[in-house]
Amino acid sequence: MGVPFGDLFKMLGQQGPDAWFVNATQLALTVARGDDGDPNPAPAQRSRVEELAPLVGRHVDALFGVVADYEVRAVNRSGLTTVALEQWRPLLDPLVNATSAPTLPEGTPAMMAQFSASLGPMMLGMQLGSVAGHFSDRAWALSALPLPRTSAAHDLVVNNVVAFADEWTLDRDVVFTYALAREFVASTVLCQPGLGDSLRALLLDAVKEAAQTQGDILGRLQDLMGNPEGLASLMGNPQSLLDDMASPAPSTVADAMNAATAALAAFFDAAALAITASMHGPQPALAEAWRRHRRSDAKGEDAAAALFSVSLQGPHVDEATAFVAALEAAHGLSVFDAFLRVDGLPTASELSAPAQWYERVTHSPLA
Repeated sequence: MGVPFGDLFKMLGQQGPDAWFVNATQLALTVARGDDGDPNPAPAQRSRVEELAPLVGRHVDALFGVVADYEVRAVNRSGLTTVALEQWRPLLDPLVNATSAPTLPEGTPAMMAQFSASLGPMMLGMQLGSVAGHFSDRAWALSALPLPRTSAAHDLVVNNVVAFADEWTLDRDVVFTYALAREFVASTVLCQPGLGDSLRALLLDAVKEAAQTQGDILGRLQDLMGNPEGLASLMGNPQSLLDDMASPAPSTVADAMNAATAALAAFFDAAALAITASMHGPQPALAEAWRRHRRSDAKGEDAAAALFSVSLQGPHVDEATAFVAALEAAHGLSVFDAFLRVDGLPTASELSAPAQWYERVTHSPLA
């Protein structure tokens, strides 16, 4: 029996331009609910987080010399997934546009061209839904992924924070403080217009590389067009088209994205640890537990980062940690006020030369 492509095209055409995001949301929430039904945080734990929030917020205000609203929402995995989808959607719109009008070889059959125009956004929606759902498996907040934000809402997956504290035998109040501080610091930085413009410019370049990956997917589809068994398998499991796709090769764009996001994440870690220490005393066990958690238990965050051509693992992460530590020791955390500006993010070469970055940002006309 032939594959009913006419019916498939009709279905895709009737779904509308936002179908990719609707489908992504449905898949993401299904994944986020998991096997345990995604319970809400316990009332006592939610109340404790809300009590600590204004205390932590005062320390963040002191760090940046600003006064901000640090209201926190204690959510479950589905709550963080929904917020992540809302924040990430505008960042993916350029990629949606690119995949809706793919560049195909001359002579591509009309049926293939029609299918390709629908396939790109559909595949992107599947990717987004899957990674957004798994992102909240263990992530505490949006701060797990340093991307520009459109709002300063603070959502904390309290159950994930409690699980981390208990797994590492850490005091829950200490870990609550660290989680709040990291999210508040990240939100303050990532909502800044200058920083946001800088990151969005990097993301636009990354879109071109991501669109090339989508082109590779379309190439695999063309191979399947002449294989009835392959087509039948694809219709039964569309996500199989994404299997075994190679990760993007190292590039100047990827290096720039990784340097910027790794430096931001390292600063969030250092600032959160300093605030926690000021409230609870030195926390070497917490620092080590967080480092190990990020290296071994963050597969959901890693997959989400990859969607934006960002890698949360690798040598650049160690470089960023050393970069922040060296500058903090020499100048204090206040030196990272430069991150709030459009020219404040380090380049890939500056990540291994913190003095070079310091010289540039302190003599910048925007300083």
